[in-house]
Amino acid sequence: MVLIAVACWNITEIYAQEALKPRPSPLEMVTMKYEDTYVKITYCRPHKRGRKIFGDLEPFGEVWRTGANEATEITVTGSVKLGNQIIKPGTYTLFTIPNKDHWTIILNSELGQWGAYNYNSKLDVARFDVPVLTTTEVYEPFTIAFEQKAHSAELVMMWDRTKVTIPVEFM
Repeated sequence: MVLIAVACWNITEIYAQEALKPRPSPLEMVTMKYEDTYVKITYCRPHKRGRKIFGDLEPFGEVWRTGANEATEITVTGSVKLGNQIIKPGTYTLFTIPNKDHWTIILNSELGQWGAYNYNSKLDVARFDVPVLTTTEVYEPFTIAFEQKAHSAELVMMWDRTKVTIPVEFM
C-alpha cells in the first residue's frame, strides 16, 4: 500500500512540474468592446525562431488552427459583421487557410479542439477570403490585435512578414 502511495505521489509531482513549465507558444487573449458588444479572441502565440513560416511550417492551402496548441477561439456577445459575413453572438473556433495572395477565414461551431486535426467543414458557420499583405516589419511571435475605428474595427493577424486584416462592423 505504501508503495502505491509513493508511486502516485511521484507521478503527481512529475505532472505538476510539467504543468509549471512555460509553454513555448504562450496563451494570449485579446479583447475589444464597442457599445454593448464585446469580442474576445483566445489563442496561443508560436514564434518564428528563424523558420520559414507560410508555405513551409504552415503549408499553403491547408486548414490551420490559427496559432499553436489549442485551436483559436473567438467569442462575440452581439451580432457583428466579419468580412462579409454576419456572425451571431456565441463562441466559435477560428481556423484559417493561408495562401500566398489570400487567406480563407473560417468560423466553426465545434469548440475545444486541439489543432485542426479534427476540423469538420460541415460545422462551418462562416467562411470568407481576405487579401494578404507583406510587411517590412518582421513579427517574431504570431500576433492577433484589434485596431478600433469610430464605429468599426479591424481584426489583424501578423506573423513573420505576413499580415491579414479582417473588417469588423458592429450591428
